[in-house]
Amino acid sequence: MKFNISDQQNGSQKTLSIDNDKLLATHVYDKRIANEISGAVLGDEFDDYVFKITGGYDKQGFAMKQGIATARRVKLLLGANTGFFKPKRRGQRRKKAVRGCIVSPEITVLHLTILKRGKVDIDGITNKEVPRRLGPKRASKIRAFFNLSRDEDVRPHVIRRTIAPKKEGDKPRTKAPKIQRLVTPRRIQRKKHELRVKIARIEKNKREAAAYQKLLAQRRAKAREEA
Repeated sequence: MKFNISDQQNGSQKTLSIDNDKLLATHVYDKRIANEISGAVLGDEFDDYVFKITGGYDKQGFAMKQGIATARRVKLLLGANTGFFKPKRRGQRRKKAVRGCIVSPEITVLHLTILKRGKVDIDGITNKEVPRRLGPKRASKIRAFFNLSRDEDVRPHVIRRTIAPKKEGDKPRTKAPKIQRLVTPRRIQRKKHELRVKIARIEKNKREAAAYQKLLAQRRAKAREEA
């Protein structure tokens, strides 16, 4: 079985192969997605590590799906909100085969993340740091990343990445993400305008409804006089 181990703290990732059936039967088999397993499956020197199972694939390439409490492969009717299927049109569903969330000998690749580090480094994972390609995009996450207050402007702190030129001699250009959930004076002014328009529309509807009721009362009174 292959273990695809990722370290979210460093951003590193590596695939290790374990062929010891006794260790797999002791620490891995019959576990489910989101369960924790001991690092002793990699060896006694890593027994103080704790890993979390996040997914996997079987021998034919079918992915494990959370919530399917079986070790077998099953066929499910999947839609837009179930995952594992991207509909081409609204309301489209399709029957697809997926593997259950319980680990069995049929699983060939298992995805793990490190929850607790041990004393000994895992070569290529814990002793390697991969820089983040993209910075935070949401305004609140930019403030948390740079320790900014709510009154400070986050726009000068957006992380820009440099793109190498395609032709020699051209200047390199930079790209920055569009900040999400950014509250600006223009946005506040627009929300106030939308609120004023909404209140004016409600008041107009009330006036028109009162005028209509008044007209109905006049017609009823006129009809009674004629009768």
